[in-house]
Amino acid sequence: KKNVLFLQSAVPEHTELAHIFSALVRMSELERMTQYKDKAGTRGENVPVALFTYPLLMAADILMYDPDIVPVGDDQTQHVELARDIAERFNRLYGPTFRVPKLQLTKTGARVMGLDDPTKKMSKSATSPKNYIALTDDDVTIRKKIMAAVTDSKGIVAYADNQPGVRNLVDLLHLTTNAPIESIVDSYSGKGYGDLKRDVAIAVASFVEPLRTKIEERLHDKTALVDTILHGSNRARELAAAKLAKVRQTLGLGVGVRP
Repeated sequence: KKNVLFLQSAVPEHTELAHIFSALVRMSELERMTQYKDKAGTRGENVPVALFTYPLLMAADILMYDPDIVPVGDDQTQHVELARDIAERFNRLYGPTFRVPKLQLTKTGARVMGLDDPTKKMSKSATSPKNYIALTDDDVTIRKKIMAAVTDSKGIVAYADNQPGVRNLVDLLHLTTNAPIESIVDSYSGKGYGDLKRDVAIAVASFVEPLRTKIEERLHDKTALVDTILHGSNRARELAAAKLAKVRQTLGLGVGVRP
């Protein structure tokens, strides 16, 4: 009721707007995208064009609905900045059309790191499930993953760049309890990593439990899920069609024919 939830594939206006943006953005700008470079580096010549142009689709996803802010993780900052550049460029060349959104990052936790490798961000697409906490994980699974989290051999709980694993656990405890980072670190003076991990496991499990419960409730009502997504997709397409009509008119393409 508060948000429009929809399937992107049900709103083809997104792909048309992304295609329009492809005439505004330079190859060099997309080549600088860190996520593209990281993923392309592991695929060699088997890099799909869609991976290269994905930031254009993301920009269309954002700008289609004229948001004031875009809350993201640190790894998506570059994509939002590109969307802002596209909006400003389009407005400058063709007249006021898109709202230029502001980027919103949390001060702590904008990049939660992997439990099995604290030098890389946590990702649900990681090869090992030990990397991340899923919102559907039960308490036992959460505890096992956190107790197995990589730390170091220093044996001191500190919030330091040279202790990425410990720092990540402190971040998780801060994010799930709202306790100040400094007080968290002070509370483990003279204690070990096992104490920290146990407390993090309890806090994260407590944080996830109500979310998991709600997810399970909704997954059992398939009819309500389908109705919600259909309603949202229809509403999203209404908004997107109106926006795209304005874009086409601004460019001199005309409104065109819509199914």
